[in-house]
Amino acid sequence: MKLKELTNEEFTKFANDFPTKSIFQTTGYAFTMNKQHFESVFLGLADTNNVIKAASLILIANIKGFKYAYAPRGFLIDYTNKEMLKDFTFQLKKFLSRNDIIAIKINPLVIRNVYDKKANLIATNQNDDIILKNLKEVGFEHKGFNNYFEAFKPRFEAIIDLTPSLDELFMSCKKALRTKVRRAELNGITIHRGDDSNIKYLYEQLKTTYPRDLKYFQDSYEFYSRNNLIDFYYAKIETNTFLAQSQYLYQKQEQLVNELSNTVIVEAKNDSSKTLSMKLEADNLLASYKDQLLKATQLLKEYPEGIITACALVIKNGSEAVLLIDSRDKEYSNFNSKHILLWKIIAKYASEGYKKFNLGAVSNIKLKPNKYQGLNDFKCNFNPKIYEYLGDFELVAIKSLYLMYQALK
Repeated sequence: MKLKELTNEEFTKFANDFPTKSIFQTTGYAFTMNKQHFESVFLGLADTNNVIKAASLILIANIKGFKYAYAPRGFLIDYTNKEMLKDFTFQLKKFLSRNDIIAIKINPLVIRNVYDKKANLIATNQNDDIILKNLKEVGFEHKGFNNYFEAFKPRFEAIIDLTPSLDELFMSCKKALRTKVRRAELNGITIHRGDDSNIKYLYEQLKTTYPRDLKYFQDSYEFYSRNNLIDFYYAKIETNTFLAQSQYLYQKQEQLVNELSNTVIVEAKNDSSKTLSMKLEADNLLASYKDQLLKATQLLKEYPEGIITACALVIKNGSEAVLLIDSRDKEYSNFNSKHILLWKIIAKYASEGYKKFNLGAVSNIKLKPNKYQGLNDFKCNFNPKIYEYLGDFELVAIKSLYLMYQALK
């Protein structure tokens, strides 16, 4: 077999037919990363009849004068087929050397274990040890089973099975999440389908915590949208609805406080400690609703058209919808916009027949204590399964230059 450069069309056809694929092994991702100063090439392993048997997107970065390659989510190949893997790796290494590329890092989409949201092991890949051994024997160095986000791509992902009914999906979510979703709806949070003109809101909510610039999000939308593979959604506070709900809550609570006040007076000669306690609690809640009413009045005055409070970019990958990135405006976090946004998106794709919804990265769910426990807990609210992958592997192509690169790094 021989290694050949593939056209965009050849690679896309092979990737679409491949049983296990990632959004990071697509032309859309290649074009996006080209704008982030990466070169890209699609390589395929063809047999004597010119039939493609394996393929990969290769991204090439220039790091302090050294060329270094990445294969996002690994190769599109049967990793259990050692001879094919050996052939592909051998020819890939020659390609890297010819092009002065010192090494390549891959992060295969190979499942190791699957856990439920409580970290109970529910499935194991019987071939993971074979694949790990095959990769090592053809020259790759395994970089270890990391727990957090040190790897090239996340080693753990939270993925929801969308095959149950919408009612079953919602009821499988944590009770606290269901409450927040209902409350958000009552408070006037609405969900909208956006376009490239709205991407700026996503960036503004992420710019202090995410390493990519606004252009990355705009390019992702542009290139994936060419094949109708990306959707942008945002959550919005309808300030007029929020004011109306706040008025309703205040008036209802005010009525309750008045009724309790009359009861306390009537029971003044008796032991009315229970009623008095209820009255004090009702007074506190009334004060809270008054503050909310004042805030709602001010928000409507300042933002009569509403406020965008959370955003999400979703990429469609066969029967799976993948959350590429999401964000929220921390100033309005008490509105639970992100909770209702994600739930409404999940429900939408489920109703359209998608089989999975990928919530993206989490840290090792079995690790306690865990510095990313908040992230894990939030995503586990939606009752996903946690998929564990093999992690990063590195193949050195030009040892002398690689040693210089390591010393410099």
